[in-house]
Amino acid sequence: MAVYCAQTSSSLSQRLQRVFQTIDAESCPLAFNFHMHTVYSDGRLQPEEAIEQAISLGLQGLAITDHHTIGGYRAAQRYLAQWQLHHPDLEDCVPQLWSGVEINAGLLNTEVHILAYAFDTQHARMQPYLQRHAVTGEAYLAASVIGAIHEAGGLAVLAHPARYKRSPCDLISAANQLGIDGVETYYAYNNPNPWRPSSKETQQVHHLAQKYHLLNTCGTDTHGRSLLQRL
Repeated sequence: MAVYCAQTSSSLSQRLQRVFQTIDAESCPLAFNFHMHTVYSDGRLQPEEAIEQAISLGLQGLAITDHHTIGGYRAAQRYLAQWQLHHPDLEDCVPQLWSGVEINAGLLNTEVHILAYAFDTQHARMQPYLQRHAVTGEAYLAASVIGAIHEAGGLAVLAHPARYKRSPCDLISAANQLGIDGVETYYAYNNPNPWRPSSKETQQVHHLAQKYHLLNTCGTDTHGRSLLQRL
């Protein structure tokens, strides 16, 4: 499987949507991981190390979601392609790598993070959000961010909904009205070891996802040297 360069962003987005429909509390971190950072933003992992760990763990799919840049994704994409060339007999061990980025946005007068997945990385609407810094003005509004992701053929997900000043109830309701596709339901808010989604927050967010018919995602939000931990 892995990197299907010939596929359109639309087909990749549809495939990822089907994957999100299967995500549950056991999916992360050993089957899927849709939230991680590399040295291209505020993480400590080289993109190549992230891919090596993903292969070693047997991940089926992942997305590198650096802040406002796809540099880490690009580097990982190149490394994964080279790995495949040198290991043609291990094709079944190669995870699917989707494009990803984490974007700061304003929602209900609160700064939130919106994760973009499986989007066309060259689409004009996404370029302001891929310049290594947060945008300002109208482009900063959650409605603009979600709109740009959709125009680029991607999926928009509200990251860690229980980490903000406003309640998940308020934020998810507002994001739903703006057309968000999903929420990061399975998230470890207190960085437990081993990683596991926080029970109380997961239950609340999952209930809201069901209420608004949103997709559920999961990720370790890795900033350190291991895909199995946040820090």
